Amino acid sequence: MIAYLRGALLEKHPNLVIVDVQGVGYEVTIPVSAYSSLPEKGSELRLHIHTHVREDAFALFGFVTAADKALFEKLITVSGIGPSVAIKALSGMDAPELASAIRSGAVEQLVRIPGVGKKTAERMVLELRDKLDLGGLPGVPEAAASPKSRFDANEEDVISALMNFGASRAAAEAAVTKAKSAAESNGFDELFRRALKLVR
Repeated sequence: MIAYLRGALLEKHPNLVIVDVQGVGYEVTIPVSAYSSLPEKGSELRLHIHTHVREDAFALFGFVTAADKALFEKLITVSGIGPSVAIKALSGMDAPELASAIRSGAVEQLVRIPGVGKKTAERMVLELRDKLDLGGLPGVPEAAASPKSRFDANEEDVISALMNFGASRAAAEAAVTKAKSAAESNGFDELFRRALKLVR
Protein backbone atom coordinates (compact mmCIF):
# COMPACT_ATOMS: atom_id res chain seq x y z
CA MET A 1 0.00 0.00 0.00
CA ILE A 2 1.14 3.54 -0.71
CA ALA A 3 1.30 5.51 2.56
CA TYR A 4 3.48 8.49 1.62
CA LEU A 5 4.55 10.31 -1.53
CA ARG A 6 7.37 12.78 -2.10
CA GLY A 7 7.92 14.23 -5.54
CA ALA A 8 7.50 17.20 -7.85
CA LEU A 9 4.08 18.83 -8.02
CA LEU A 10 3.18 18.33 -11.67
CA GLU A 11 -0.43 19.57 -11.65
CA LYS A 12 -2.76 21.05 -9.04
CA HIS A 13 -6.51 21.67 -9.11
CA PRO A 14 -9.07 22.45 -6.36
CA ASN A 15 -9.38 18.82 -5.29
CA LEU A 16 -6.66 16.96 -7.16
CA VAL A 17 -2.90 16.91 -7.58
CA ILE A 18 -0.55 14.91 -9.77
CA VAL A 19 2.78 14.15 -8.15
CA ASP A 20 5.77 13.11 -10.27
CA VAL A 21 7.77 10.53 -8.33
CA GLN A 22 10.84 9.53 -10.33
CA GLY A 23 8.99 9.73 -13.63
CA VAL A 24 5.72 8.17 -12.45
CA GLY A 25 2.74 10.51 -12.10
CA TYR A 26 0.42 9.73 -9.18
CA GLU A 27 -3.08 11.24 -9.26
CA VAL A 28 -4.12 12.09 -5.71
CA THR A 29 -7.45 13.43 -4.44
CA ILE A 30 -7.03 16.01 -1.69
CA PRO A 31 -9.37 18.12 0.48
CA VAL A 32 -9.99 21.66 -0.75
CA SER A 33 -8.95 23.04 2.63
CA ALA A 34 -5.33 22.20 1.86
CA TYR A 35 -5.21 24.34 -1.27
CA SER A 36 -3.38 27.24 0.32
CA SER A 37 -0.70 24.87 1.65
CA LEU A 38 0.41 23.65 -1.78
CA PRO A 39 3.72 24.84 -3.22
CA GLU A 40 4.15 26.15 -6.76
CA LYS A 41 4.11 23.70 -9.67
CA GLY A 42 7.47 22.01 -10.06
CA SER A 43 8.25 22.30 -6.35
CA GLU A 44 8.66 19.33 -4.04
CA LEU A 45 5.43 18.10 -2.47
CA ARG A 46 5.10 15.64 0.39
CA LEU A 47 1.77 13.99 1.13
CA HIS A 48 0.52 11.42 3.61
CA ILE A 49 -1.48 8.94 1.54
CA HIS A 50 -4.49 6.74 2.18
CA THR A 51 -4.80 4.05 -0.49
CA HIS A 52 -8.39 3.03 -1.13
CA VAL A 53 -8.82 -0.26 -2.96
CA ARG A 54 -12.06 -1.76 -4.25
CA GLU A 55 -12.75 -4.35 -6.92
CA ASP A 56 -13.40 -1.62 -9.47
CA ALA A 57 -11.17 1.18 -8.19
CA PHE A 58 -7.73 2.04 -6.84
CA ALA A 59 -7.63 5.59 -5.51
CA LEU A 60 -5.13 7.69 -3.60
CA PHE A 61 -6.20 10.33 -1.08
CA GLY A 62 -3.53 12.78 0.05
CA PHE A 63 -3.08 14.94 3.15
CA VAL A 64 -0.55 17.56 4.16
CA THR A 65 -0.49 16.39 7.78
CA ALA A 66 -0.68 13.01 9.47
CA ALA A 67 -3.52 14.38 11.63
CA ASP A 68 -5.67 15.04 8.55
CA LYS A 69 -5.04 11.53 7.30
CA ALA A 70 -5.88 10.06 10.71
CA LEU A 71 -9.18 11.98 10.87
CA PHE A 72 -10.05 10.92 7.30
CA GLU A 73 -9.40 7.28 8.19
CA LYS A 74 -11.58 7.56 11.29
CA LEU A 75 -14.39 9.14 9.26
CA ILE A 76 -14.51 6.31 6.74
CA THR A 77 -14.99 3.76 9.51
CA VAL A 78 -18.46 5.25 10.09
CA SER A 79 -21.27 3.48 8.23
CA GLY A 80 -22.54 5.65 5.41
CA ILE A 81 -19.31 7.62 4.99
CA GLY A 82 -17.07 6.71 2.08
CA PRO A 83 -13.85 8.42 0.98
CA SER A 84 -15.62 11.01 -1.19
CA VAL A 85 -17.83 12.18 1.68
CA ALA A 86 -14.88 12.18 4.10
CA ILE A 87 -12.87 14.37 1.70
CA LYS A 88 -15.81 16.78 1.42
CA ALA A 89 -16.03 16.92 5.21
CA LEU A 90 -12.35 17.93 5.42
CA SER A 91 -12.86 20.39 2.57
CA GLY A 92 -15.66 22.31 4.24
CA MET A 93 -14.06 22.45 7.71
CA ASP A 94 -10.49 22.20 8.87
CA ALA A 95 -9.55 19.15 10.94
CA PRO A 96 -9.66 20.81 14.38
CA GLU A 97 -13.06 22.38 13.59
CA LEU A 98 -14.48 19.09 12.33
CA ALA A 99 -13.10 17.17 15.30
CA SER A 100 -14.57 19.78 17.64
CA ALA A 101 -18.00 19.51 15.96
CA ILE A 102 -17.95 15.74 16.41
CA ARG A 103 -16.79 15.91 20.03
CA SER A 104 -19.43 18.49 20.94
CA GLY A 105 -22.20 16.60 19.13
CA ALA A 106 -22.92 19.50 16.75
CA VAL A 107 -25.19 17.49 14.45
CA GLU A 108 -26.65 20.65 12.87
CA GLN A 109 -23.13 21.59 11.75
CA LEU A 110 -22.25 18.12 10.47
CA VAL A 111 -25.37 17.77 8.30
CA ARG A 112 -24.09 20.70 6.21
CA ILE A 113 -21.46 18.36 4.79
CA PRO A 114 -22.59 17.21 1.32
CA GLY A 115 -23.77 13.60 1.54
CA VAL A 116 -24.24 13.60 5.33
CA GLY A 117 -27.81 13.31 6.61
CA LYS A 118 -28.97 13.53 10.20
CA LYS A 119 -28.62 9.80 10.90
CA THR A 120 -25.09 9.70 9.49
CA ALA A 121 -24.14 12.79 11.48
CA GLU A 122 -25.48 11.19 14.64
CA ARG A 123 -23.45 8.04 13.91
CA MET A 124 -20.32 10.18 13.45
CA VAL A 125 -20.83 11.68 16.90
CA LEU A 126 -21.71 8.36 18.55
CA GLU A 127 -18.83 6.39 17.02
CA LEU A 128 -16.07 9.00 16.96
CA ARG A 129 -16.72 11.38 19.87
CA ASP A 130 -14.30 9.57 22.20
CA LYS A 131 -11.76 8.63 19.53
CA LEU A 132 -10.57 12.05 18.37
CA ASP A 133 -7.38 13.65 19.57
CA LEU A 134 -6.23 15.49 16.48
CA GLY A 135 -5.22 18.92 15.35
CA GLY A 136 -3.79 19.53 11.92
CA LEU A 137 -5.06 19.89 8.33
CA PRO A 138 -5.23 20.19 4.52
CA GLY A 139 -4.45 19.47 0.86
CA VAL A 140 -5.75 20.64 -2.52
CA PRO A 141 -4.98 22.05 -5.98
CA GLU A 142 -5.60 24.92 -8.29
CA ALA A 143 -7.33 25.77 -11.54
CA ALA A 144 -6.51 28.48 -14.00
CA ALA A 145 -8.71 31.52 -14.34
CA SER A 146 -10.67 32.07 -17.52
CA PRO A 147 -9.04 34.87 -19.54
CA LYS A 148 -12.28 36.87 -19.84
CA SER A 149 -13.59 36.03 -16.39
CA ARG A 150 -14.77 38.81 -14.09
CA PHE A 151 -13.32 36.79 -11.22
CA ASP A 152 -9.65 36.74 -10.24
CA ALA A 153 -7.59 33.52 -10.18
CA ASN A 154 -8.32 32.83 -6.52
CA GLU A 155 -12.06 33.27 -7.03
CA GLU A 156 -11.95 31.00 -10.09
CA ASP A 157 -10.31 28.34 -7.92
CA VAL A 158 -13.19 28.62 -5.45
CA ILE A 159 -15.75 28.41 -8.27
CA SER A 160 -14.02 25.32 -9.65
CA ALA A 161 -14.01 23.71 -6.20
CA LEU A 162 -17.73 24.42 -5.76
CA MET A 163 -18.47 22.88 -9.16
CA ASN A 164 -16.57 19.77 -8.05
CA PHE A 165 -19.07 19.63 -5.18
CA GLY A 166 -21.95 19.51 -7.67
CA ALA A 167 -22.84 23.20 -8.02
CA SER A 168 -23.59 24.67 -11.43
CA ARG A 169 -21.28 27.38 -12.75
CA ALA A 170 -23.99 30.01 -12.28
CA ALA A 171 -24.72 28.94 -8.70
CA ALA A 172 -21.01 28.83 -7.87
CA GLU A 173 -20.44 32.33 -9.28
CA ALA A 174 -23.41 33.72 -7.35
CA ALA A 175 -22.17 32.13 -4.12
CA VAL A 176 -18.65 33.52 -4.58
CA THR A 177 -20.02 37.00 -5.32
CA LYS A 178 -22.06 36.94 -2.10
CA ALA A 179 -19.23 35.41 -0.08
CA LYS A 180 -16.80 38.13 -1.21
CA SER A 181 -18.91 40.87 0.31
CA ALA A 182 -19.09 39.11 3.68
CA ALA A 183 -15.61 37.59 3.93
CA GLU A 184 -13.08 39.25 6.22
CA SER A 185 -10.39 38.30 3.73
CA ASN A 186 -10.41 36.98 0.18
CA GLY A 187 -8.07 34.10 0.98
CA PHE A 188 -9.02 30.82 -0.65
CA ASP A 189 -9.91 28.95 2.54
CA GLU A 190 -12.28 31.54 3.99
CA LEU A 191 -13.88 32.41 0.65
CA PHE A 192 -14.46 28.73 -0.15
CA ARG A 193 -16.04 27.93 3.21
CA ARG A 194 -18.35 30.93 3.04
CA ALA A 195 -19.34 30.22 -0.56
CA LEU A 196 -19.90 26.52 0.17
CA LYS A 197 -22.52 27.44 2.77
CA LEU A 198 -24.23 29.82 0.35
CA VAL A 199 -24.37 27.45 -2.61
CA ARG A 200 -26.43 24.83 -0.81
